[in-house]
Amino acid sequence: MKLWEKGISIDKKIEQFTVGNDREIDIYIAKYDVIASRAHAKMLQSIGIINANELVELLSGLKKIEDAIDAGKFIIEKEFEDVHSKIEFELTNTLGDVGKKIHTARSRNDQVLVALHLYYKENLEIVKGKVQVFFETLLSLADTYKDKVLPGYTHLQVAMPSSFGLWFSAYAELMIDDVYLINAAIKTVDQNPLGSAAGYGSSFPIDRELTTKHMGLSTLKYNVVAAQMSRGKSERTIAASLGGLCNTLGRFAMDICLYMSQNFGFISFPDELTTGSSIMPHKKNPDVFELIRGKCNKIQSLQNEMILITNNLPSGYHRDFQLLKENMIAAFEEVKDILDIFNYAIKQIIVKDVDIHNDLYKYLFTVDNINTLVVEGQSFREAYQKIGEQVKEGTYVPDASKQHTHLGSIHNLCLNDIRAKFPKA
Repeated sequence: MKLWEKGISIDKKIEQFTVGNDREIDIYIAKYDVIASRAHAKMLQSIGIINANELVELLSGLKKIEDAIDAGKFIIEKEFEDVHSKIEFELTNTLGDVGKKIHTARSRNDQVLVALHLYYKENLEIVKGKVQVFFETLLSLADTYKDKVLPGYTHLQVAMPSSFGLWFSAYAELMIDDVYLINAAIKTVDQNPLGSAAGYGSSFPIDRELTTKHMGLSTLKYNVVAAQMSRGKSERTIAASLGGLCNTLGRFAMDICLYMSQNFGFISFPDELTTGSSIMPHKKNPDVFELIRGKCNKIQSLQNEMILITNNLPSGYHRDFQLLKENMIAAFEEVKDILDIFNYAIKQIIVKDVDIHNDLYKYLFTVDNINTLVVEGQSFREAYQKIGEQVKEGTYVPDASKQHTHLGSIHNLCLNDIRAKFPKA
């Protein structure tokens, strides 16, 4: 069944190419199509297009479909082009002519658009919730290991003293910036495009404010052309927000892989969280973190894909937009999995003692020691040259007693202040 069926058979090869794997992808937006259809039906009754009894029938039919979706029993068979045609078929099959009225005053264009808006909004909120769980885990680890020294590096060379508390809370605070972008993406999709129909509105006296209220969206995308043109723009915005988060997660995963290696040896994980080698019995490979890193890099490329698919398209609807759904939805599912497994694994981290007296870290405190000389009265340049000469001549003896007191430094992590910064909404 096709909502645009006019009694003419379409070439099977053309049909397969144009439909693609929409049936499989549309399972993810099925419940949101039901939510939008319910709001649409209530609106149609409010303006007299359907009567009260017909509304009751449609809502009952939609509830049965919703229950099937929730139970995992909703299937889009191959004779259906997409979820929209399947849902209309089920309503018509159950209710007869009443089911045929559900498509009044809307097009598949605004139907899929509003379902995607609802899917995106809910899943962005889910991602944000999982970020907050991970954020709290990292702050807890930062507090637990705040006194554990960790060498800091620049250019992958020993630089200055850091700590595990500083390391964990650094990634926690970075995720606050990622949530700012996620909130911006939520605001972008929290606008109702339903009623834009094929992209130029409807001659029916529809009440778009009513459907907005029933779907729990904050506002309308008022201009009907703008509503259709938001498709693609929304995906680019979301991809940027997910990509920003994945940049943070990917860099953290890289740190973990580096610090687990024998040449660093700062951290470890229980054997059951690592994998082995088929020929090297000593190996404890950080496969889960390598896969997180790779998956995060893949998701960061999504924004470029969204840009290239939609770049320079003229106003109005184009079938190119169909290609946006698959990888956007896949990215959401991937990000949720990444956050879950990352949080699960990082809780089991084994933080090792770092011997700061090891010659590897001999120069970790040169800057602190320069600063001590400055406090004693020398100019910074004199102190720098003095310590530099000691390093060059091999007479430098590190003093690790210096305390860092300023906000956000190794001995003043400001964990409560970082926690307070996390966006509340």
